[in-house]
Amino acid sequence: MTRRRPTALGGSGFPQRPGQDFGKTTVGIVGFGAFGRLIARHLAAHFDLMAYDPAPGFRESAVSLGVTPVDLETAARCDVVVLAAPVSSLERVVRDIAPFCRPGALVIDVASVKVWPVAVMRDTLPVHVRIIATHPLFGPESAGDGIAGLKIAVCPVRGPCQCLLSFLRERLQLEVIETTPEAHDREAATVQGLTHFIAKLLSEMGPMPTRLTTASFDLLVQAIAMVQEDSPEVFQAIETMNPYAQGVRREFLERAVQLDRSLCTGTNLAEDRPGPAEDGDACLQGRAVPDRSRQPLQNQRKDSVT
Repeated sequence: MTRRRPTALGGSGFPQRPGQDFGKTTVGIVGFGAFGRLIARHLAAHFDLMAYDPAPGFRESAVSLGVTPVDLETAARCDVVVLAAPVSSLERVVRDIAPFCRPGALVIDVASVKVWPVAVMRDTLPVHVRIIATHPLFGPESAGDGIAGLKIAVCPVRGPCQCLLSFLRERLQLEVIETTPEAHDREAATVQGLTHFIAKLLSEMGPMPTRLTTASFDLLVQAIAMVQEDSPEVFQAIETMNPYAQGVRREFLERAVQLDRSLCTGTNLAEDRPGPAEDGDACLQGRAVPDRSRQPLQNQRKDSVT
């Protein structure tokens, strides 16, 4: 079977209205790692798929999933271009595909952060290209049993998006959450940033107990297992490229130090407040007398996240 290759100005384009036929729409996946392959498995029944990745062995992987391996230019000339490359390389990838994107084409990213990728796409891609930023709130591990019912965040950036929203809801049966890049990153700083941060710390503490466990501990271990296999690039992006993640981590660590100090000194938790870390010998040196002059924690103003 000969697959239709889009031309610079031709092609069917991505449907503009819900209910239109997707069958002749070409989708170019740029980046064919674990998530690019996950995308291919779930879009193969709906679109004419092509993919590009500079990694060795990529072509065999693509063919095994029924995807046509192509060069970057050909992938960039598709009706829809899905950016599934690591966030760290996104700016370079967007710059490389920009000269080849067709008028009316739709460019979609799947990065786990949104403020920075949206700024890059908006500033770099030509004005005749439509842009929709997305964040599938799942990965290859959590999508092992299928993606129906899972969540995806969608941030419309440039051009209509109702057809894509309809496809995600009706064809892929995803729960679509429309949001803005800023609102997404504020929530993701806790939802993802804090989760991955805690999982990273716990996994580095060594193997978790397996015999004397409780139901709550088992759920914690399950949550760690769902994210600990993510690539270092994913962890780095979640923690350093979300403008709100550092503030959430710092508040968490400050409150952890406060809680530890309160437990070691016998301080009433409601009468203590975050402060600088102290030597960790308080528990061994005896309990200190609580400082009753401190203001209740609930009356303090939280530090603003910058």
